[in-house]
Amino acid sequence: MAEFLVIRLGTDENAHASWIAVDDAGTRRTPPVMGPLDEAVKDIGGREVIVLVPAGETSTLTCDLPAKGARLRAALPFALEEQVADEIEKLHFAPGTRRAGGDFPVVVVAHDRMNAWVERLSDAGIRPARLVPEDHGLAVVPNTLSMLVAEHQIVFNDGADLEFVMQGVTPTDALAAAGLFGNEGLSDEAQEASRHLLVYCEPTDEQRFENDWSVLRQHLDSVDINLLPDGVLPRLAVTVASGAGVNLLQGRYGERTDMSALFRPWRYAAALLLAIGVLGIAGKAIDYFRLSGEEAALKEQFTAEYRKIRPDDTREVMDPLGTVTSIRRSFGTAGAAPAVFLPSLQQLAAAIQENKEAEILAISYRAGVIDVRLTAPDVATLDKIQKSVSQSTRFTASIQSTDRVGDQVSSRIQIREVGS
Repeated sequence: MAEFLVIRLGTDENAHASWIAVDDAGTRRTPPVMGPLDEAVKDIGGREVIVLVPAGETSTLTCDLPAKGARLRAALPFALEEQVADEIEKLHFAPGTRRAGGDFPVVVVAHDRMNAWVERLSDAGIRPARLVPEDHGLAVVPNTLSMLVAEHQIVFNDGADLEFVMQGVTPTDALAAAGLFGNEGLSDEAQEASRHLLVYCEPTDEQRFENDWSVLRQHLDSVDINLLPDGVLPRLAVTVASGAGVNLLQGRYGERTDMSALFRPWRYAAALLLAIGVLGIAGKAIDYFRLSGEEAALKEQFTAEYRKIRPDDTREVMDPLGTVTSIRRSFGTAGAAPAVFLPSLQQLAAAIQENKEAEILAISYRAGVIDVRLTAPDVATLDKIQKSVSQSTRFTASIQSTDRVGDQVSSRIQIREVGS
């Protein structure tokens, strides 16, 4: 059974942190502790560290792109550009696991905040395995409205794709912000959504919002209130220890392997391999100089024969193959170049016919390679066009660049024959 030390950072960099040890079965291993961050190191031991960062510093959006890994992280800023207020170059986008509905959560946070958190943890001697927004510690329960009320803020999710954090509001205000509650009670959307509310709150908040609970009980099938006598950290910790939440340590913030430690046991084998490599390179160098000499001799021989055929041409022969082709063409024996351009256009036209939202701006052809500039409403459409062309046994297509222009994605796709 794996154990974790879950550390919760405060909103103020100079404020104390809090931490607790839990296992992946949801059992507390230690009571919650609060103190200077560097004091948490002594409780790490062999445990993996999960760090919760302030929810107010992050935003959780949803997205649906077909790409994965590094390609997905590269495409996310352009796909979500219209939904963020800051410049995308200043923001870090961390995707989560795809949900049953097809979308996946994406956490957006400023690089400045990420750098500050990472530096603060490094200064304290802490290397976390995961960095998770604290609002992801409220478990997403299908067909259930979940709410965490504590520290003058409310964390909410609807059991599906909607989740947010609000400061200084009441529980009924939070449901109203979710579009599930109004002056006349439940909205039309709520009639089709879950009618069960699961609440976690501190004892003082249960009393403070007593009127809200009474109102909600009149309109919902159930309102289940669970008190948090030890604060919110134990509740958040058991959720993220089970694997929930989006890890912000991706891309440039991902874990880097200590290559020196990794290769230390193999240093003798590596030295032998390096020696073999050096000998191999030396052999290749000898072959290169020998072949260069043979090439020069053959070129001299070819030039002498060429002068017999065309004595008036005294230019240096730079391309013997091209020269032979020119001679053959002059005698009418050169074969026609393979038809590439028109068949590639036919394949491209079929792909555009399947994705009519795309528009071709320009086409150029050179040396067997077709460059196409086009626009599409999203990256997914470009991916479909690329795959449609590549399904041909003769041609392959690759996306060379993408750029968001207004509400369109401008791209350049390159098409060439397979094997060329």
